[in-house]
Amino acid sequence: MTLSSQSRRDQGFTLIEIMAVVLIIGMLSSIVGFAVFRQVDKARVVTARAQIDRLESSLELYNMDNGRFPTSEQGLEALINAPSSAPEPTNYQPGGYLRSSKLPSDPWGFEFQYESPGTHNAGSFDLWSYGKDGVAGGENLDTDIGNWQDAEESG
Repeated sequence: MTLSSQSRRDQGFTLIEIMAVVLIIGMLSSIVGFAVFRQVDKARVVTARAQIDRLESSLELYNMDNGRFPTSEQGLEALINAPSSAPEPTNYQPGGYLRSSKLPSDPWGFEFQYESPGTHNAGSFDLWSYGKDGVAGGENLDTDIGNWQDAEESG
């Protein structure tokens, strides 16, 4: 080897080579990041559906014990505290109907909505989350997720 090729090899990478590597790493991380965030949003929709199913089960237990669902005014609060407004429950389970003494929020931090009798489920109740935007209606991730929908409709 000649002296000039030896010293050039020992100098390391050029600025252009380093910039090319940084650019490639940046492009790859943005592609991966986009895919990961999209999956996080889908997971929140699935979580909302699971929470609605769990609350539905608790409401069904309330109905079996008391012969009716809580009214819209009593709301989901009736699952953790016995309602004192009419119609009062006749056989309220001590400790309530949820493991926690606090109502869960949807995956976006908003309260679940409850209506009895329901608009969509006239014989029972409607239970829903407003989705990512926290307001009624919307499309894609902002779509409302309700117990009257199939999982395919809300995801």
